[in-house]
Amino acid sequence: MIASDSSKWFKRIFAQYNENYLLRRHFHSFQLSGEIDPAPQGQPVLYLMNHSSWWDGMVVYHAIANASAREHYMMMDEEQMKRYRFFRKIGAFSIDKKSSRAIVASLRYSESLLNQGYGVWLFPQGDIEHLERRPLRFQTGAGYLLERCPGTIVQPVTAYYSLGLHQKAEVSLQFGKPIHRAWQQLGRKTITTMLESALEDQLNEHRLAVIAAARGELAEYRSMLKAKRSTNEVFDAWMNGVTRWKSFFGR
Repeated sequence: MIASDSSKWFKRIFAQYNENYLLRRHFHSFQLSGEIDPAPQGQPVLYLMNHSSWWDGMVVYHAIANASAREHYMMMDEEQMKRYRFFRKIGAFSIDKKSSRAIVASLRYSESLLNQGYGVWLFPQGDIEHLERRPLRFQTGAGYLLERCPGTIVQPVTAYYSLGLHQKAEVSLQFGKPIHRAWQQLGRKTITTMLESALEDQLNEHRLAVIAAARGELAEYRSMLKAKRSTNEVFDAWMNGVTRWKSFFGR
């Protein structure tokens, strides 16, 4: 397992690169709903999010860098981590899903982070799945952690990507209602089933909100990104300028 080696100065540099080079080049908008920090500092929070895109980690990092006061850590596939080891510097740690011993080591590392009162992010589907695939099916890692860290609050998070009126994609994150139960009394299987249902319901509601707002801003969401104009917007602005110019000289 590759442990995190979080660095404040590197986080600041990467946050600028992520926002100004990566996200602004590829997304028309990024909107967010809900509170990222559902509990006071010192209380552990387990963030569970659907996993449908390579962009998930970059989107989450932008959100926490700009709207959270907590210390966050994220579980990441070990093969990807070996290729991009700099992710250690922004709070990522690895999991090798091909080894049961390695999986346990990563979960115990996650447990130690929760016991220190940090926020830990898991993508409980295990792998990237199509955004519209239903039902959601989770690995049992979240249940394992909640049995051992019963004071943990679960924060369900859904990400939704769409293409519509603009050349670039739009993305939104929804932080739902925090969940806290008597985790030790439920058992890992019951916990997993309950969390699958909760996140799937939230994702379906999120989807409907995006569809309803296809021609405008999502209600109760706030903008997290001032993106560069896409090609169609540049062209439309140029055409509007030409039209005004012709109108002026045509009088």
